[in-house]
Amino acid sequence: MATKSKIFFVMEYVRGGELFAKVEKGKLDEDLARRYFQQLISAIDYCHSRGVSHRDLKPENLLLDENGNLKSSDFGLSALPGQRWNDGLLHTQCGTPAYVAPEVLRKKGYDGAKADIWSCGVILFVLLSGYLPFLHENLMKMYVKIFKADYKIPNWISKDARDLISRLLVVDTKRRISIPEIMENRWFKVGEEGGRRWKIGFVWV
Repeated sequence: MATKSKIFFVMEYVRGGELFAKVEKGKLDEDLARRYFQQLISAIDYCHSRGVSHRDLKPENLLLDENGNLKSSDFGLSALPGQRWNDGLLHTQCGTPAYVAPEVLRKKGYDGAKADIWSCGVILFVLLSGYLPFLHENLMKMYVKIFKADYKIPNWISKDARDLISRLLVVDTKRRISIPEIMENRWFKVGEEGGRRWKIGFVWV
């Protein structure tokens, strides 16, 4: 809405706040982490089916409603199909350093959907471990860790979850797991009970 001097945005009030607030207190129970991850993948699949790449996925941009359902927010860095260059790739370096995919940092063009999947892998790691997989006080050294996918999965995470993370955080985009493959993954499918039971949610800001 607008007047002659002001513009007003009316947005949904997301009562549960940021997912980051839960992660900040420590790792989540694996079943709860899976529920959030299922909802995240469902939301990102919806975006990608319409040609939208988020490009800044992180717990701070994932909100929870009063029922604990996840909503993806902050599309300020998202890209539409028309933003791709003639090579069919995106070239803008953007995102939050600890969550950004290695190909985004290389300045050679990247597939926004595949970069989002890497970020989802970092988020899953954080949900299950309580800390970031690639962390260093020196930014360039952190980038080196990202380029090499140099991380260690803690032993308390289940084998199936570790296997999924290892397929998400793959430097070679041709070998990185796709969303259809994620949805067929054994760990991911736990709790579906014959069909998807999670909601897709967005807060368009």
